[in-house]
Amino acid sequence: MTHPSQRACTAQSDDALFGPEVADYARYRPGLPDGAVHLLAATQHGVPAPALLDLGTGTGQVPRALRPVLHRLVHIVLVDVNASMLQTARTVLEPVRGACTVEAFTGAAHTFAPNAPGRAPTLITCCRSFHWMARPEVLSMADRVAAPHAVVAVMGDGSLWTHQADWTTALRALIQNHLGEDRRAGTRGAYAEPGRSYQDDLAGSAFSEVTEHHFPVARAWTPKHVIGYLRTTSFARPALFAGRHHAFENAALRLLQEHADGGVLTEDAVFTVLLARRPGGAA
Repeated sequence: MTHPSQRACTAQSDDALFGPEVADYARYRPGLPDGAVHLLAATQHGVPAPALLDLGTGTGQVPRALRPVLHRLVHIVLVDVNASMLQTARTVLEPVRGACTVEAFTGAAHTFAPNAPGRAPTLITCCRSFHWMARPEVLSMADRVAAPHAVVAVMGDGSLWTHQADWTTALRALIQNHLGEDRRAGTRGAYAEPGRSYQDDLAGSAFSEVTEHHFPVARAWTPKHVIGYLRTTSFARPALFAGRHHAFENAALRLLQEHADGGVLTEDAVFTVLLARRPGGAA
């Protein structure tokens, strides 16, 4: 898994970045594959009182998917810099949380500190958000707060920018026609190649025993669904286009409709899960 790692993005990914698109984020962002959810749940086998710390939770996709599978989950902590995202995450969790307690922390992941002792996380997850974070500092924080046999899971599957297909290539070219050749990232600036991989980040941390798991995913998008998804991305969110966003969306919709086969655009992705433990941690 190679994603942009821009330390400056940690300070940028606040309400100014995704706040206006929270509803679109909850509606259009792809969820987690069932296989990945069951893998996460399996890491808690034998743990008497599992507790989840979800970093960069967004609209709560990870705990919302995990709670119905991991019935023994007793506590969830949601962490995000975006207060609007956190409110949405708490709302969508309400119907499935049962007796599980939920709390939220607004701030950068590496600054998280538990409110009270006694609920050390046994599972720490980070889905499609590690690239926004100060990664070594996040893993140091995890080492401070996690239970002795805790598992850290870093997950993701790229984006429609990185996916290689005729329709995504044409869409990427249209975005570049409006915003320039560089892939935009954060509230300003462009994508920067990472200094090292997530695997190397984990190997250099206290959670150095790493296993890698891959889940092929076939997604069927409609053109309008893709348009909604683009509003949630840092490379094509509405504010980047200023007064040209309406024109861009019209052009993008026409392009996607031309490429759609029976109204469907296919994405064949691979969802990767890195499970990391301290040396000697239970497998």
